[in-house]
Amino acid sequence: MYAVIKTGGKQYRVAKDDVITIERLSGDAGATLEFAEVLMIGGDAGVKVGTPLLSGAKVTGELVEQTRGPKVIAFKKRRRKNSRRKRGHRQDLTKVRITSIVGA
Repeated sequence: MYAVIKTGGKQYRVAKDDVITIERLSGDAGATLEFAEVLMIGGDAGVKVGTPLLSGAKVTGELVEQTRGPKVIAFKKRRRKNSRRKRGHRQDLTKVRITSIVGA
């Protein structure tokens, strides 16, 4: 069984025991998270698609760790103007292990 959930402005296809990396959610390691924005659930019985969300469906997960992504460099240069700017960015991320999928 799998589900498509929406969190952090993105959509993720998840199944039981998957470990996904999503944008930061508050909480400490070991905390339980619940994703109520379920867009689709699929499995052996067929596929249920929400319009846009499935009512009564939820996905629960366990917060594994809070981490940060790789450093991304934004370098802008204006040639022949002696002008340049260098900025770095690291995104805050959360690793979540999916524990259960409950369909409507």
